[in-house]
Amino acid sequence: MSISLLQGSFIIAGLLFILALAGLSKHETSKRGNVLGAIGMGLALLFTILGTVLGTGGRYGGAAPSWAIVAILMAMLVGGAFGVFKALKVEMTGMPELIALFHSFVGLTAVLVGWNSYLEPGHTDKLHYGELFVGIFIGAVTFTGSIIAYLKLSGKMKSAPLSLPHHNLLNLGCLVAFVGLTVWFVLLDPKYHFGGDGAPIGLILMAALTLVSLALGLHLVASIGGGDMPVVVSMLNSYSGWAAAAAGFTLDNDLLIITGALVGSSGAYLSFIMCKAMNRSFISVIAGGFGSDGAVVGQAQDLGEHRETTAVEVADLLKNASSVIITPGYGMAVAQAQGPVADLTSKLRAAGVEVRFGIHPVAGRLPGHMNVLLAEAKVPYDIVLEMDEINDDFESTDVVLVIGANDTVNPAALDDPSSPIAGMPVLEVWKANAVVVFKRSMNTGYAGVQNPLFFKDNTVMLFGDAKDRVEDIIKAL
Repeated sequence: MSISLLQGSFIIAGLLFILALAGLSKHETSKRGNVLGAIGMGLALLFTILGTVLGTGGRYGGAAPSWAIVAILMAMLVGGAFGVFKALKVEMTGMPELIALFHSFVGLTAVLVGWNSYLEPGHTDKLHYGELFVGIFIGAVTFTGSIIAYLKLSGKMKSAPLSLPHHNLLNLGCLVAFVGLTVWFVLLDPKYHFGGDGAPIGLILMAALTLVSLALGLHLVASIGGGDMPVVVSMLNSYSGWAAAAAGFTLDNDLLIITGALVGSSGAYLSFIMCKAMNRSFISVIAGGFGSDGAVVGQAQDLGEHRETTAVEVADLLKNASSVIITPGYGMAVAQAQGPVADLTSKLRAAGVEVRFGIHPVAGRLPGHMNVLLAEAKVPYDIVLEMDEINDDFESTDVVLVIGANDTVNPAALDDPSSPIAGMPVLEVWKANAVVVFKRSMNTGYAGVQNPLFFKDNTVMLFGDAKDRVEDIIKAL
């Protein structure tokens, strides 16, 4: 295989990745974007392997030995089987933690690539040593950070933020150590690197960097609370991209650099969007976000008594309504109520009721989580609107159904400057004529903040499993 053909295939794959990102920006083209991305990744794998097997720019100076080819094919078989197994098994509610777990694989790969490249004899270029250190640093931070995110999102670890004394100084100290170790490593005399005649000081510096980076990743995400988890997922997505790009520099693989840069930059931009939606600065999230494991972290207040309702009463309310807005949250995903919600939507629309959905940017634990759930349930794209598109319409709406949402519909974000979520843009559902809140209990959301919406005169609470309650409403209709 010629180098020109290999480089050309990389360009095609890179273009497919760009088209995939463009397709994923809209509901209508998201499936096509996903397919284009899969085709691009398939081409990238195919031509990279062919280049290695046939010796085009291969690390062996020619065709790879048979044992290396077998190892590559076995790795592909195991990785592909694991990916298919997880994709078939995982529910949409488990998608955030699965993505966090996959990010950890990317980070670990970057660390192993860096170590392998250093231990391989023949490298004396100082720029290459710098690339190694950067790749290992980003990869190790991504690895442990993603593991902690996975444990928090899956409920295996409390979502409350870890608050160590002077935790910001600890993070800063790790960054200073990284810079110092990198400079020392790059300027070190070649004979002190692994394989030289002197003491393996370079190996010691590599080990020290790896440990510092692993500790930093662990502390960074452990210090972030459950309320900031959507930002954490997109942030780790960005980290995994930069880790892949760093590995591309180490391996001299242009496509890996392009792909990593695309993932890193898009993940960083997504993190910015999430922070804006939560009125948070990216730096404040990294320094230690809000969020808890359900305990009230804001000031406890006596907001009065809430009013309960029944499915039959809600059905009567919907029969007399001309406009309805449904605002789903993570509780809908947990209850797997998207199917019944879609059925309810169809019934109401068939009866002449205008039904729309209002989606907050951080309605789930993953950006776009609610949109995917509703698309999976065959809810029409054109009635699923973002917060900015629908917020002005609540005032003229007859009924709002809040299904499993909490912090994203909390008026305290706008009315209480002392609230931990003060300034966070929210869906202003309380402006509607009537609000029905579907919840299992009166517990707080991930931010641990009481919600005054539940006690307003035009709000009623429908307790129980969201799927069961929606099905009860459908029967009553």
